[in-house]
Amino acid sequence: MATALFDIAHLLLTILTWIIIIQVVLSLLVAFNVLNTHSAGVRGVMNALERITDPLYRPIRRVLPDFGPIDFSPMVVIIVIVILHKLLDGAESSLIYGSL
Repeated sequence: MATALFDIAHLLLTILTWIIIIQVVLSLLVAFNVLNTHSAGVRGVMNALERITDPLYRPIRRVLPDFGPIDFSPMVVIIVIVILHKLLDGAESSLIYGSL
């Protein structure tokens, strides 16, 4: 039962990582005029991704200094997700092997 909860947490963190990566790639494509934001589909996807990721970025953007056009908050969130993965692995292994 506990391993299933750890697996769900890992899955959700992995999905969040991919959402962040997709958002970063799309924002780069928009910045280099590969994608046009006048398209309703592109604009809808970008807005949906921003609604998902902005609550994660907002506290980090308050702490990080302004680097101009470069936004390091997605990288910080991905680093935090990697740390959470490691912590979950450690908690899972101590739960499994600690009960033996």
